[in-house]
Amino acid sequence: MAKIEIYSSPLCGFCHQAKGLLQSKDAAFEDINVMMNRTKKAEMMQRAGGRTSVPQIFIDGHHVGGCDDLFALESAGKLDPMLDGAS
Repeated sequence: MAKIEIYSSPLCGFCHQAKGLLQSKDAAFEDINVMMNRTKKAEMMQRAGGRTSVPQIFIDGHHVGGCDDLFALESAGKLDPMLDGAS
C-alpha cells in the first residue's frame, strides 16, 4: 500500500471530502493538521510548491494536489493504481 500524507485543517470541508474518498477505499493515511502548526504549514508549502490551501495530498512522496485533483484522479481511473503503489 502506498504512503499517503494529507496536510489538512479540521474545519476544511474539502479536507473531509478527500479523506472520505480515501477512507472509502480503505486507504490508510497520515493526517497532518496545519491549522495551528506553523512549522507543518511551512513544510506543506515547501513540499507543495508554495500552495497555501488545504488539503495538500502526497502519495508515495508525489504531490497529487488538493481535493479536486484527488477526485480527478479517481474519475480518470488513476487513483487506485497510485494507492496500490503501482504509479
